[in-house]
Amino acid sequence: MNNHKSKTMKKLFLLFSLLLSTTLLAQNVVWYEVFFEVSPADSQTAVRLIDNHYSSLEIPEDVTVELFRIPFKGASEKATHVLSFYSESSKSLADFRGSLKGAAWSTYTTKMSNIMKSYRTTAGKDLYAKNTEVQFPIGQAWNFNVKSYDVGAFMEAFAKLNSSVEFEGFIAAGQTVHGTDNGENIYIYGTYADLNSALDSGPKNDKESEAFNTFFKAIESATYKQTQTRVLIKRF
Repeated sequence: MNNHKSKTMKKLFLLFSLLLSTTLLAQNVVWYEVFFEVSPADSQTAVRLIDNHYSSLEIPEDVTVELFRIPFKGASEKATHVLSFYSESSKSLADFRGSLKGAAWSTYTTKMSNIMKSYRTTAGKDLYAKNTEVQFPIGQAWNFNVKSYDVGAFMEAFAKLNSSVEFEGFIAAGQTVHGTDNGENIYIYGTYADLNSALDSGPKNDKESEAFNTFFKAIESATYKQTQTRVLIKRF
């Protein structure tokens, strides 16, 4: 085997072994999200419609539904809110999504479509997660475009970063599998207890600054696309 093939095989082995280990760390969390845009005048109506509908459903114990508003975002992001569904079971999530039908669903979606200016859907899975038991109300997502053969190295660098940096909230990195926008296929997602914590995020000392610099160097081939911050309205 020549040197080039040997290096390629090593990269593939690293990728598959890393994805296996990080998937176990992430407890196989899969998610599905609906981003939608409404005018300020229709915001409370949208929240009330969503609350009334999902509060009336029997949501499986292993499926979580959350509604957020999006106060901070880039210029390309039009959504004002996001409805998030996630579970450790892809089957439970898919079955719940498939159960959203019938007369009540039709009435709800018709009323929502009358006030939504735009919407989009996306889905994916966490490959690495830490502090999974923490449920803080403010979340921030950083989106990247990463070449497929660099995904393993990205996740490895992120895992090393989290071994050196203390993060109080839930922190995860994963892959957007369906509904990607502008090539954004990898994300980092973290949560904060309050706005002050979110605004004051980042390295707290020289050790953490060095860890972040090492991480940024390791992922320099990745293209940073955008960030967005969401605030929890209700968890169903």
